[in-house]
Formats: sequence, structure tokens, C-alpha cells
Amino acid sequence: MGTSPSHSSPPSMAAAEELRRNRILSSKLYFNVAPSKVAVIYSPSYDIAFLGIEKLHPFDSSKWGRICQFLTNEDVLDKNKIIEPLEASKDDLLVVHPELYLRRLKSSVNVSTILEVPPIAMLPNCLVQEKVLHPFRMQVGGSILAAKLAKERGWAINVGGGFHHCSAQKGGGFCVYADITLCIQYAFVRLNISRVMIIDLDAHQGNGHETDFSDDRRVYMMDMYNSQIYPLDYEARRYIDQKIELKSGTRTKEYLEELDRELEVARNQFNPELVVYNAGTDILDGDPLGRLKISPEGVVIRDEKVFRFAKEMNVPIVMLTSGGYMKSSARVIADSIINLSKKNLIDLNSSTNNNL
Repeated sequence: MGTSPSHSSPPSMAAAEELRRNRILSSKLYFNVAPSKVAVIYSPSYDIAFLGIEKLHPFDSSKWGRICQFLTNEDVLDKNKIIEPLEASKDDLLVVHPELYLRRLKSSVNVSTILEVPPIAMLPNCLVQEKVLHPFRMQVGGSILAAKLAKERGWAINVGGGFHHCSAQKGGGFCVYADITLCIQYAFVRLNISRVMIIDLDAHQGNGHETDFSDDRRVYMMDMYNSQIYPLDYEARRYIDQKIELKSGTRTKEYLEELDRELEVARNQFNPELVVYNAGTDILDGDPLGRLKISPEGVVIRDEKVFRFAKEMNVPIVMLTSGGYMKSSARVIADSIINLSKKNLIDLNSSTNNNL
């Protein structure tokens, strides 16, 4: 799905590309946002909570709402200025996902496997669609809209998304839809850009987008991850342009020094028109799945470094919150957003200022 259109494509490929382009152009997900709004995207529909089933996976499925609650309760962000996205429709998802993949999601058993929550297999699929997949489709809409906002404002944060284990053909690791791939494909067509850098700093390898953009030279992928944990996708690792493999137990000082070096390499390797930053907080010390030992302050500094990198390169940046499997993640993300505002890397007050 990631290949560039070719003049020598057979008619069927050219027709498929045209259909995809038309779907993107007719999508309602790119809507105009009032200047009074701030480039922070969230909907209460993001949060997953019913029958206690959300407690059966270590992921904190109410973290997205809790991030915004921290920000609004502390008067850092006016809740009326938060942008609520539209839900990605079937036509929107078909831009990347084949019909067959979407049909498989009508089986609760298949969804339970992707989410790693076995009891979901026992639920009627109508419930799964409404209570589980609808929240994910809302987050996909947020990730897609974030690129448009970032182009207009210089930055955008989707308080959700970052489903980096999902490729066009296959979901996994709590990732049902390939929002990163969708975000970038929409940006190619609607924003008239042709160079995107993905900076994936979630503790896990982003094998979904790596598979989708394996042969697309328009996308430069930097991925810094714990090489000893899920997904151990060795084929997808071959597609990473800039691969930084960490060991379990990596500590804050070593991590941040490595990040500085790698951002400098990325700066010299590629000149993007958009940065998509997958800012997973599962690197935190104590995270049961990430197995790294990064302090909360380290996460805040990490995010600042990436936003500063984009600002110095004069490139708009989209931030997605991605993985983070502890209750403390929401507080750390909120603190990071507050720090970005204090450092004038984002503006949570006057959204009319372009931070580029």
C-alpha cells in the first residue's frame, strides 16, 4: 500500500490508486477548524469502558480522557478549545485496509486476538463495534485530522492514536487500524507533501507502518525500541531507515544521550515536510511491557527534544500518544504537554499563532 504511483502501472493498479485518491478527496475527516480552537484533538468517545472488560488488558483504556482532565482541571487548557474529530468511516479505512481485513473485524474472535483480550470473543459483534471499535475509529479520525492541523498551526497533538503495530493487512498488539499509515496517505494527497519522517519512540518496534511503507522512499522511518520484546518482527526491522535497538533496563541518561545522537543523524539524512511523532510512554520505569527504566522527567525531556528538533527544522509535527501501560502515564503525558507549552514549542492559548 505504500508504493508511489507509477506511470507504467498496469490498469488495475492505476484504477486502485485513483479510487484511493478519490476516497481521500471525498473524506469528511479533513474539516475546517475555528481559529479559537487549540490543536489538541480528543473526544470522550476515545475511552473504552464497559462491563469492566477494559481491565483485562494492561493498557489503561481511559488514559486519553485522564490526560485532558489533568490539563483542564489545572486551567492549562480550556476544554471548549479542544477539537473533537469525526469517526473514520468504512470508506476512510478502505484507503489503506482491504475490504477483507475490515470484514474480519466483524468476527469478535478476530478482534479479541488483535486486542489480546480473549473474553471479547464471547461478545456479540454489535457490542464490540460500538464499545471497542468505535473508540478506535474516532482516534483514527483524530490522527488523520492532526496532519491538517499541524500544517496549518505548526503542531498538533492527538490525545490518542499511534496504533503502530497495525499494517494495512494485519492488526495486533492492541492496534486494530493503521492510523499512522492513514494519516500519511491523507497528507500526501490533501496537503500536497511528499516527504514525511516518522519518529517512533514507543518502547515497541512500529512494525505496522514499517511494513506499509517498506518500499516508499517518501517516508523516512526512525525507530528507537527495546529489541528484546514484542513484536520481534525481524522482517519489518529490515525496512527501518534508522534503527536504534535498546536493551531491557536502559536508563534515562543513556536513553536521552542516544536520542540526541540519533536526532542529529536524522537531521542530516532526510529533509521532511511533516514529522509524525509516535510518543509512547511505555518506556517509563516500571511499565510491565516496555521493560525500560526511563524516569517521568526523562519522558518530558524526550518529547521536548523531538518538538525542538521539528521547530529547528521548520517542519510541522503531529504527536500521537501510542502505548503506555501504567496508570501514571496520563499524568506524565499531561506534564509533558504543559512543559511543551512553557517552552513555547506549542501554544495552548492562542491557536492563531503558527509555531513554525
